[in-house]
Amino acid sequence: MPILAALAALAVMSQGDYGDLLDDLTGKADRRSAPAADGSRVIEGIPRIVDADTFVISLKTIRLHGVDAPEADQLCHDRSSRSYRCGDMATRWLTEWIGDQPVRCEQRDMDRYGRVIGQCFVGDEDMNAALVYSGQAVAYRQYSGEYIAAENAARRARRGIWEGSFDMPWDWRRR
Repeated sequence: MPILAALAALAVMSQGDYGDLLDDLTGKADRRSAPAADGSRVIEGIPRIVDADTFVISLKTIRLHGVDAPEADQLCHDRSSRSYRCGDMATRWLTEWIGDQPVRCEQRDMDRYGRVIGQCFVGDEDMNAALVYSGQAVAYRQYSGEYIAAENAARRARRGIWEGSFDMPWDWRRR
């Protein structure tokens, strides 16, 4: 595609579609979003992690459905009552868990900020469930009951943030 045509296409496209055009221009069309068999959109690729429940694939910001992770600057307390930045820890956990593997997200919705709300997978493993089950995030009950069982399992086993004490992420943001 000639450069001028690409620039003209970029000028008229919405922000959410830049990734598809860039993939076409760079030959990475296999990583673009496409409709799934059920009509929902699927976005695939190597993510750039923003925080434990938000990342970017092909210039599309994705927020994990039904999950709320501690904020980056949020302080939690371990079993010895020592403070630590649990949002940073959750982000590191997710980054290590994904490694260099591609992520596949099935779009569930769009939020008021224009982010894709998605259920995401690494291979066949549900990333949303893994984050909650490991104790790095909680079920976001305001939007879904899907991950409550995973949260209960993490709480019982005292994994991650459940090892000590913390404010729910939605309460921390209201401070």
